[in-house]
Amino acid sequence: MDQLPNCPKCNSEYTYNDGSLLVCPECAYEWNPDEEQEETNIVKDANGNILQDGDTVTVIKDLKIKGTSLVVKVGTKVKNIRLTDGDHNIDCKIDGIGAMGLKSEFVKKI
Repeated sequence: MDQLPNCPKCNSEYTYNDGSLLVCPECAYEWNPDEEQEETNIVKDANGNILQDGDTVTVIKDLKIKGTSLVVKVGTKVKNIRLTDGDHNIDCKIDGIGAMGLKSEFVKKI
């Protein structure tokens, strides 16, 4: 039996052929296996280290949260980050504040 590659977006093993394309049933991503896949969502921290889902980072600057009087202080450790597309490219939960988005330029990888 032919072993198909995992999905480049979500790493699912349940990919299948659909004509000349491969399709992921979990995230609905379609790609051509003959074309080279390029990583479009490379996220780097303030020091240039590449970040990945699940990494732990530290905040390097006091960050005021719009609409509240709360501040994320320098040195706050953020565990188990998720990378997203957009301006605020890190989704996380911060103790005492809750779920929020951060910009990768204000964190460093531990």
